[in-house]
Amino acid sequence: MKKARYNRISSSNQKLERQLERNHPDEIIFNDVVSGAVAFKEREKGQELIKAIEEGSVNFVSVTAVDRLGRSLSDLITTLEYFTENNVILRVDNLGLESMVDGKPNPVFKLILSVLGNVSEMERNSLRERQLEGIAVAKAKGVYKGRVRGSSMSEEEFLEKYKNVVKDVKNHPDLSLRKLAKLSEVSVGTVQRVKTILLS
Repeated sequence: MKKARYNRISSSNQKLERQLERNHPDEIIFNDVVSGAVAFKEREKGQELIKAIEEGSVNFVSVTAVDRLGRSLSDLITTLEYFTENNVILRVDNLGLESMVDGKPNPVFKLILSVLGNVSEMERNSLRERQLEGIAVAKAKGVYKGRVRGSSMSEEEFLEKYKNVVKDVKNHPDLSLRKLAKLSEVSVGTVQRVKTILLS
């Protein structure tokens, strides 16, 4: 087995120690600092891992939990299918399961992955619905004033809101901020913040 471990945290002020506890000496380590909302194949270390797989230097990948790979069910399934098509076994530590058994896809693994992905999406959607309901009630009472001046979205929320900008920044790394802003139809400040988050 040519083993690798993929770890992910959302921002540089979070800690990787808990994920690194399970590292083994024979594993190649890929540590990403990126929002879980960014597709696996668009992440810097995700791309490096994919390259290692295609070069034949990795055929077994471990993660501590499913959400390290992504928070979108469609992205999780796409990533799992990519691993399976390339005969790469994915192990999720907190489930104690591997994606393939005796060279064949593990149906239990895929089922659990789908369930977890669906639950995660439902939680995010439910949270968003509660936020919108709260705003509607506040507006009806005349006490809603919008976002407090000076407050800001979390990095994950910001990247999710400007997914098109994230894509353009990754696809055109050599373009200036002004050209990227024009391409993405947003302000230069928005592009600057996206780049700052992605590079942090």
